[in-house]
Amino acid sequence: MNNSFTTAWGTFELARFPENPREQLRAWDAADEYLLRYLKEGSDSAGPVSPDGAVAVLGDRWGALSTALAGTAGSLTAITDSYLSARAIGANLARNGLDPARVDVRSTQQEPPARIDVLLVRVPKSLALLEDQLHRLAPALHPGTVVVGTGMVTEIHTSTLQLFERILGPTRTSLAVRKARLIHTTPDGALDRPANPWPLRYRLPDGIGVLSGRQITNQAGVFCADRLDIGTRFFLQHLPDLGNARRVVDLGCGNGIVGTAAALTAPHAELLFVDESFQAVASAEETFRAALGPDAPAEFLVGDALADVPTASVDAVLLNPPFHSHQATTDAIAWRMFTGARRVLRPGGELRVVGNRHLGYHVKLRRLFGNCRTVAGSPKFTVLSATRR
Repeated sequence: MNNSFTTAWGTFELARFPENPREQLRAWDAADEYLLRYLKEGSDSAGPVSPDGAVAVLGDRWGALSTALAGTAGSLTAITDSYLSARAIGANLARNGLDPARVDVRSTQQEPPARIDVLLVRVPKSLALLEDQLHRLAPALHPGTVVVGTGMVTEIHTSTLQLFERILGPTRTSLAVRKARLIHTTPDGALDRPANPWPLRYRLPDGIGVLSGRQITNQAGVFCADRLDIGTRFFLQHLPDLGNARRVVDLGCGNGIVGTAAALTAPHAELLFVDESFQAVASAEETFRAALGPDAPAEFLVGDALADVPTASVDAVLLNPPFHSHQATTDAIAWRMFTGARRVLRPGGELRVVGNRHLGYHVKLRRLFGNCRTVAGSPKFTVLSATRR
């Protein structure tokens, strides 16, 4: 596969993180190419954009934008909700002989830059995350700030443009090129912006066991922010008996509902909440603390699945695996989670998984663990159990 990304600033070797030699998905797409070409060449209605001031890149997925601009920007801040994206940015800078210190990588939970002269936005899948981040970045903009968003046509909707317009100022779009589009916004300092609605907090309904009536916190961008989704509801009905489990992992924890339920039913166990989303882990921590208090034993880790968890150190892993990486449908994430779970489980430890029935996770689990049983099923979901032997 050709990993050479050619831009007006040079040709760069790029890879996703973690790097997989068999990976068929590139670390950039036509939206990244379109934005960089516009910055260098301009368009019929605007000249080129000089990225020599304070540049902020929001949502750079695998480091294509940050790597291309690292040698030209006066200062460059990359803001991301993804641990994997953050690692990809650093790895791609190093791969191309660029000092990783040239890019200040910050999470969406950290304080944004105080001043931004050029704001580049890779439109995220989550409209809520975009809304939250535009609110957070707006105070750093000034009348001369150049704001350019980019995304594939399928990612940019009327609601996307309305967010830019409502939070930042007048907005227009470009013509589509290779199924990618640009968004141009003129910051309006006098705009009467609405309040940022994130994070969102609500109470769960009655009739769902130990979590009935509990307060849930969702930072922007976390899956199913305003309600309990049906897959998680089904999973909560079929959690394992944690018995004498000492350490339990809520893997891909989202807002922490599953791990919090486990902690309430097994107060003797220490919970570890893991997700690659900074927003998710922040949500899980607040959800857990609201239910169990500030001193309950728990750890909250932003990372690449279980890569940073010691081998044979946990008794149970609870998992509702994602099957999308941005817009791509893939089982690579689930497979990495399954293999990581097998490594970190103690002998006799259990991986319990909920997933859409059509994904066929039982085949992979049986191949990896040598066993897999169906705990429960519904027309849409199945709960599976695999034991480390």
